[in-house]
Amino acid sequence: MKPFTRAITAGPQDIDELGHVNNAVWVRWIQDVAVAHWAAVASSEHAAAYIWVVIRHEIDYRGNVAAGETVTAETWVAEPPRGARFDRHMRFVASDGRVKVEAKTTWALLDRASGRLLRVPAEVAAPFLEGSSAT
Repeated sequence: MKPFTRAITAGPQDIDELGHVNNAVWVRWIQDVAVAHWAAVASSEHAAAYIWVVIRHEIDYRGNVAAGETVTAETWVAEPPRGARFDRHMRFVASDGRVKVEAKTTWALLDRASGRLLRVPAEVAAPFLEGSSAT
């Protein structure tokens, strides 16, 4: 499956006192890329009817990124949803090909109108499982 991709350049505001991207920034980037993926593949009807929320993050830090460095975020969904949930995989790769951060996040689908969890409809999951376009 072709992952959805997005290039991200670390700015001075992303850097902590150790001189590299702060852990909280990585979490924000994971969410930003996941939301961009949803916006790229969801129909306007689905985007209006549903919203995703993170219920779990698993993050492995494999290297540091400093201000001015660019990483390519890659995200994909490898398996069909289980009820209201699915796991999204993500990695951030430096220009030298080294993986800096890997993550697996679990997302749940909510009905926008009621705020209730919903079983993921097959037509909502299909664009994630069929592949994604890069941006």
